[in-house]
Amino acid sequence: MATPEATTKASRTNARSGRTAPREVRRQQLIEATIESISKYGISGTTMTTVTGLAGLSLGIVNFYFESKENLFEETLRFLAEEHRALWRRTVITDKPTAAGKLLAIVDAEFHPKVCSHKKLTVWTAFYGEAGYRKSYREIMSGIDTERWQASTRLCREIIEQGSYEGMEAESIAETLEGLFDGFCLNILIYPGEFTREDARNRIRDYLATVFPAHFAGGTTPCSGTPE
Repeated sequence: MATPEATTKASRTNARSGRTAPREVRRQQLIEATIESISKYGISGTTMTTVTGLAGLSLGIVNFYFESKENLFEETLRFLAEEHRALWRRTVITDKPTAAGKLLAIVDAEFHPKVCSHKKLTVWTAFYGEAGYRKSYREIMSGIDTERWQASTRLCREIIEQGSYEGMEAESIAETLEGLFDGFCLNILIYPGEFTREDARNRIRDYLATVFPAHFAGGTTPCSGTPE
């Protein structure tokens, strides 16, 4: 049963968007409403009724865009994953930034306010913490996570060669970065008043300054030529 808040929001959204919105707009409305619903009520408390209520759409219309609630959930997770992927790939696939700058772009994308908000972190945690959706999470995320890890590994290898760093393994450093991403995102979610996106980003930059001092001197301040 939709909450009064959802019903009120539904009436406002219907008034704004009318009944002639393009298919992709309707579909995105439902995905955004799913994110909102899961962040408020969790996966178990999210139903087609809460989603359509928050989206401002009728209950019956959702079947035109998604085969089932499971399909809607999977597409919501895929949207979040692709949203995050687009942030770091935009810089990494270009020729202009240095390897150090590209690695920082991956770090900064992880804690970008567009993807690293309390709402979206709650949804991420709900998906990989819910046993029933863990398999779907792995299937959707494995390729994207691997792509990011491979990009980080490649960049670390370039930096190691450029700086003639000895006794370092690019794969190990990339794995450490992945662990720091997950751990710091959890800290941001659990301790929002004590640990921020900026704290997380700066801690990782400090780690990179320890590992690659010639490329990340100053820790929280990137070297000349690398993007903020």
